[in-house]
Amino acid sequence: MKDLAGKVAVVTGAAGGIGLAMTEAFLGEGMKVAMADVDATALDDTAGRLAAAGADVLPVVTDVRDGDSVRHLAEATYERYGTAHVVCNNAGVSAAAPPWELTEGEWKWVLDVNLWGVIHGTRTFVPRFLEQGEGHIVNTASLAGLITGVLSAYSVSKHAVVALSESTYFSLQMAGASIGVSVLCPGFVRTRIWESERNRPADVVPGREADPTLNDIGKALVQAGIDPAEVGKAVVEAVKTDRFYILTHEDSRGAVARRTQDILEGRPPTPPDLF
Repeated sequence: MKDLAGKVAVVTGAAGGIGLAMTEAFLGEGMKVAMADVDATALDDTAGRLAAAGADVLPVVTDVRDGDSVRHLAEATYERYGTAHVVCNNAGVSAAAPPWELTEGEWKWVLDVNLWGVIHGTRTFVPRFLEQGEGHIVNTASLAGLITGVLSAYSVSKHAVVALSESTYFSLQMAGASIGVSVLCPGFVRTRIWESERNRPADVVPGREADPTLNDIGKALVQAGIDPAEVGKAVVEAVKTDRFYILTHEDSRGAVARRTQDILEGRPPTPPDLF
């Protein structure tokens, strides 16, 4: 999909972070964007700012945990624009604790947003793409979906997103469909992912008090990450060149190679430098 001008993108988690960066990168290519987010206030503010600057955006409050909500997003997009060409299943959250200390509610919340959000997006939009004969799916995983470290439920969800993306790619290839698939695997990016509790449902009770030292380390690593705009540019380039794996950090390749070598040599996992 070399020419994006005039085409339509759908981005979940679009009110901030990587989602907003994708939105702005697509707008810079002359696209129209359906912006989805669970935070209605942030979404209205962000979409309003972009619209005031002349962008053609459609804000749709969406809870990606809910298949009906994602289907409503698709219906609103097609009603407004008549089509969609690029769908970015991007919304994500994190809960920082060892696997045995996360509550069942925390596990379910992370998996519902990070994994089921992508599943709902895939089930909702791929059939429409097949019917219209074109489209490109971008699923946001993470470098934590290629290596693991101590990110617990977050890593579990992101490994699953990589597997889902690969499976979707293979299935579309077997069907002879000209639908593109990409999986985004960034390292640390300057976003608010470490503040995911701001959108945590009221009925999801954390298993323990947040470790202030761990929180400080996590926030420092995120704030030292790359600008989200770099990720947005990488996504645009991947869509244009039909690239599957999107790695935004050069040093991530060494970490992936070490994990692969651990598996091949049958040794315990090497702790990654990045976590």
